[in-house]
Amino acid sequence: MNSIELSIILPALLASLLVLSTHVPLGTEVLRRGIIFIDLAIAQVAGLGVIAADTLGWEAEGWMVQVVAVSAALAAAGVLHWTDKLWPDIQEAIIGVSFVLAATAGLLLLAGNPHGGENLKELLVGQVLWVNYEQLLPITIISGPVLFFWYRMRNRLGGFGFYALFAFAVTASVQLVGIYLVFANLILPALATRQIQPHARRVFCGYAVGMAGCLAGLFLSVSLDLPAGAVIVWCLAGFAVIFSWAARFHAFWFSRDTHGTLGHS
Repeated sequence: MNSIELSIILPALLASLLVLSTHVPLGTEVLRRGIIFIDLAIAQVAGLGVIAADTLGWEAEGWMVQVVAVSAALAAAGVLHWTDKLWPDIQEAIIGVSFVLAATAGLLLLAGNPHGGENLKELLVGQVLWVNYEQLLPITIISGPVLFFWYRMRNRLGGFGFYALFAFAVTASVQLVGIYLVFANLILPALATRQIQPHARRVFCGYAVGMAGCLAGLFLSVSLDLPAGAVIVWCLAGFAVIFSWAARFHAFWFSRDTHGTLGHS
């Protein structure tokens, strides 16, 4: 691999690792709560904020776009927290409806935009290979406090605290890597490690799965000249399946050896 390809991969890899840093621990909580599609819903609402800001003519990387995107995500977090208290039995359905409404609202806003199709594709799949170091600064600034509150105060956050923390993390990530990759980073490592205990070991294994998938996806996308976001999603899924099988195999043989030892004794 030549220096040009490495200069492309390195910032993309750093962007992927920053997204993983917050999404792996948050993903374990999402899976525990059974609100799997909250990531898609809030990411789509944040994306709707970006589309709305673009429709108003604001610069794509300007601070007003970030304010609108975060405000939209926080508003969605507040609404979903409220519905979770009122109708917890149908919360997953409400999250799904929120995603559909935000997605179709984005389509309506882009209907008169000649570049609407390209903008929508970038929002969904992302352009992670074209990330530069300057674009990493906002997500770096946001990831630090998110991780601090999660690891030091997650037991005191409460319902809305979790939703708000989630909104900040997702808003920063979706503009870098796209909605699909944000969802994959959140859910696939959590699914692959769901049977790992204790929690700290589970998060560590989730990071390993995520980093392996992102690294393999970036190298494959550059080598084969394929869309990076889509390739990384498939690599994350592949490594998640491999790890899940390996973990089950290890647990089976460990249990068998333990029972065999106890039986002989």
